[in-house]
Amino acid sequence: MDDWLIYRGVGAPDPDRIRQLPPPPPWRAFSGEPLPGAAPPIDSSSTRRLGARVAAPPAQDAETLELINAALYLRRPLLVTGEPGSGKSTLAHSVAYELGLGRVLQWPIVSRTELKDGLYSYDAIGRLQDAQLAERQSDDIGRYIRLGPLGTALLPAERPRVLLIDELDKSDIDLPNDLLNVVEEGEFALPELERMADRPGHDEVRVLTDDGRRVPVRDGRVRCHAFPFVVMTSNGERDFPAPLLRRCIHLHLDPPRDERLAAMVQAHFGAGADERNLDLIGQFTREDGDGELRPTDQLLNAIFLTQHAVRQEPGRREEIAELLIRPLDTRQR
Repeated sequence: MDDWLIYRGVGAPDPDRIRQLPPPPPWRAFSGEPLPGAAPPIDSSSTRRLGARVAAPPAQDAETLELINAALYLRRPLLVTGEPGSGKSTLAHSVAYELGLGRVLQWPIVSRTELKDGLYSYDAIGRLQDAQLAERQSDDIGRYIRLGPLGTALLPAERPRVLLIDELDKSDIDLPNDLLNVVEEGEFALPELERMADRPGHDEVRVLTDDGRRVPVRDGRVRCHAFPFVVMTSNGERDFPAPLLRRCIHLHLDPPRDERLAAMVQAHFGAGADERNLDLIGQFTREDGDGELRPTDQLLNAIFLTQHAVRQEPGRREEIAELLIRPLDTRQR
């Protein structure tokens, strides 16, 4: 019944499954010529979030798995909403780890972020300074161009990269609209390279990627081959324009409870850790009647601290945990 699922949320690597992904629908097929080389392996950013992969209850429910796989099949961004600590950004790292898609490209959004920040940067001042020192301008313009996380994700590759656009709701009003064309077309131009593409020897320029590699860009344009798996997260602080919403698969994550919470605790503290810390889990999940927000980081911090601070004083576990497990609004009073 679930044979169509490529990503299964099992918490163990299964990189061969991505090969079972069928070709994209015709309206989501892209023409970039694939570059050789594999993506860099996952880094500490993923291991910090995922913990040790152990046999654990499933980290996602059936509906969540279906929506994640819909985004994979349809080559559409996944817009993930939910409260802080509900596992929105961790989801991107989990998909990259399980499907062997390499290091997650991360683009954290702030109020000043512009589309170009995610695509590429051009160090014109550095080029000018080098030209003054060498008394002539270098022809290697690629030394001064670095692709951002979005630009790197759109490089043509056989296997999709994973891109995390974190907290998109913190952007100014223009960024979600500016993303529309890039998300729809799967390509973008670098004007600095386009202007010189017709010069002899400049039709292909090697630039630096967000991974720190040098890759060729032809004719001043980056065109994707396999559309990246894009996760856009939002804490619900604002609404997004309808044109962006219709280009995304929308997934809402509730705060982790029951099996999802047990999976998280086991991933970070080992098999059976949820059973050993039932008292703290109960303390964390209890209802105070006001719908107050408790991020899951608090539970992980409390378990770690009580394991080390009060190992010889089991009666103080609840007291110590109470210092950390508090509603966010209570801490501000």
